[in-house]
Order: sequence, then C-alpha cells, then structure tokens
Amino acid sequence: MTDLMRQVADQARRPDPYPVYAELRRQRVNRLADGSYALARYADVASLLHDPRVSSDNHNAADKTGLNIMDDGPFIQRDPPEHDRLRAIAMRYFGPPASPEVVSGQEPEIQRFIDGLAGDLPGRGPADLVDQFAYPLPVSVICGLLGVPREDEPQFRVWTEGIVKGLDAQEQEGADELIRLRDKCQAEMFVYVSGLIGRHRQHPGGSMLSHLANDHSDDMMTDAQLGATSVLLLIAGHETTVNLTANGLLTLLRHPAALERLRAEPQWAMPVVEELLRYEPPVQYLPNRFALQDIVVGDVTIPRGARIILLLAAAGRDPDRFDHPDRFDPDRAGNEHLGFGSGVHYCFGAPLARLEAALSLTTLARRLVSPRLVSDPPPYRPSPVLRGPAHLPVEYDNLRD
Repeated sequence: MTDLMRQVADQARRPDPYPVYAELRRQRVNRLADGSYALARYADVASLLHDPRVSSDNHNAADKTGLNIMDDGPFIQRDPPEHDRLRAIAMRYFGPPASPEVVSGQEPEIQRFIDGLAGDLPGRGPADLVDQFAYPLPVSVICGLLGVPREDEPQFRVWTEGIVKGLDAQEQEGADELIRLRDKCQAEMFVYVSGLIGRHRQHPGGSMLSHLANDHSDDMMTDAQLGATSVLLLIAGHETTVNLTANGLLTLLRHPAALERLRAEPQWAMPVVEELLRYEPPVQYLPNRFALQDIVVGDVTIPRGARIILLLAAAGRDPDRFDHPDRFDPDRAGNEHLGFGSGVHYCFGAPLARLEAALSLTTLARRLVSPRLVSDPPPYRPSPVLRGPAHLPVEYDNLRD
C-alpha cells in the first residue's frame, strides 16, 4: 500500500509534483490504500491506454464511491463501440474527414482574439497573464465554436471551476463537499446547455452546437447525449488550453534563452508546444480507468473492477523513455509524449489546443519586452489533475506593436 497519490493531491506539492512521480515510478504498480492502482512508467501507461481490457466507463467500477455516474455520459466516459459512434458524430462538425477545415479555418479569428488580449495588457507590467490572457482566450474560442452567447461566458468560469475542483476528489481534503459542488455545477451547466440546444433548434446557425442540435441523420445523438457532450466540450475545450498556455509561459520565462529563440524563430513554436506537453502537461493523470478483467502487469494482478490511475506526467519524465527527462528541450528527437493521451480516447481537441498555444506563445514572446516573473513559483490552481498556475504575475518594460 502507498499514500503517494495523496502527496500528489496535496496543494503544497502543486508547484512541483515530479519528485513524487519519480517515487511512483520506482514501484512498477502502486497499490493504493483505497484499492486503486497507479502506474507511472511510460511503457505501462502507453500500453494500458491502448488496452481494450481497460474501460473509461464508470459503470464498470467495483467501488463507485465518489464517481460521477451518468447513464447518458459523454463519449469520454464510454467504451467502444458506443464511444466510437458518439465521437464520430461530434467529429462531423469539428474535424477530419468530414470537416477538416474547422480548426485551421479558425486561425485568423484566434489570432485576432490574441492580438486583442495582448493589446489590452498594460503598456508596462505587472500583468497577470492567466486572468488577462491565458484564461479568456480559449473561453472565447470554444464559446464561439460551439455557439455560446458572449454574455454567458462569465458563468462558465463558476461552473467549470466547481467541476474541475471535484476531479479525483477522493484523494483531496474535503472530498464530500468537493463532490457535492462538482455535481451541483455539472447539473446547472447541463440545464443551461439543454436550453441552449433548444434555442439553436429554433434559430439554426453555423456553430458546432447548432449543427449537432439540427442533425437529423440516421445516426444522431439523443438530447441527453448531446447535452452531456456539450458540457464536455465546453469544459475540455478551454481548461486544458488555459493550463497549456500558462505552463508554457511560465516555462519560457524560466528559460530565457528559449524565449529569445522563439521570439527570433516563431516557426519553432510547434516543437516548443510538443515539448511542453511532455515536460509540463496540462492533464497530469487520468484518474478513472477500470479493469474489465484481471490484468497482469509485471508480478501484480490488477483485479476486475479495480480503478486504474494512469500518470501521464510521470510517464513524460520517465528516464527509460526520454534522455534527460527533467530538461526542457524542444529540439529532442522522438518526442512521443502522452500529453494528449493515446489510443481511442486521444484528446478530441488536440489540434485546436496546439494552435491556440502556439499562436499565444509566439505573440507574447514577440510583444513583451524583457518579461520576468514576479514570483516563482506562482500560486497554482487546486486541481491535481488539471494542473496550472492560478495566476501568473509578470513584469515587463513595455509592449511591442
């Protein structure tokens, strides 16, 4: 038995959980006090992400305490073939092969949002690059894509923060209250998007949610599935990108030579983003996978129904897979990170998150003159699963045009 996952959940560890992850890698399979199993080595995490014996459906948990069980949950909480069917329906209006231009076609609009937010920063620091930049950008982008009215955006921060705080609540202090708040915020958000779906049916438009709401093909989502999918896309569509951008800015400010190179070579942005997804991933671990049958890993048998925790961030720092894993090196070869997961549940919004992060980092690298951190480490958000700074106060001399 080990309590290392409780250490990961400890807010005091949020600025640097990587020593605890290193301890978790020492033991190939970590059996936790609650009967869960945590895996931290790259080879094992990658293998189980592709293993059909590992379920994402909470209904398959032997112990359902604290889990958010939904009969019509989003595709991220389903297994094939239902997962594949629901994901394919959503993908009709988001990406290839049906709509390959959706993300790439957003680039001018995203750059316009970025330029507007950068232009609204003070002429010289300090500025909070989370509240004034990293948070509002992806919220505006995903609400625009889905067809959420701009005036409703502030409410999503309240709901989303409540839901995110409740992720993996079992390992955190005040678990009962976190679960209550999570379920309340999710229910309120579901009621809101259900009403929004109705309005899109009355007044169809060009947004993704409007297309889904007015999809009358032979294979379509029920209203409950559409509501759950909409909640998922609204949360996942901005939470991971907020953290990816904020973690990226923090990392570049800690590595001034890399920041200078990005300023001089904006085409270097994508290797920077890929390395950030390995080095400081916005999703630290997947807390709720379940064994559909007994699974043997090394000399340990994970029993049917057991919860499996896949530690993506620990796998990204595995020295058996990456040379000098604690070094930030965007030029590293063979960077097959797990920052967006892998397998059938590979992140639905990965192309959009990559684009937003790359454009954000290159724009701020160019426009901020002599940026430096006000405090290091900055304060972190409470979630151990979706990890990133709550605030990122930065000084700088002025803004370039």
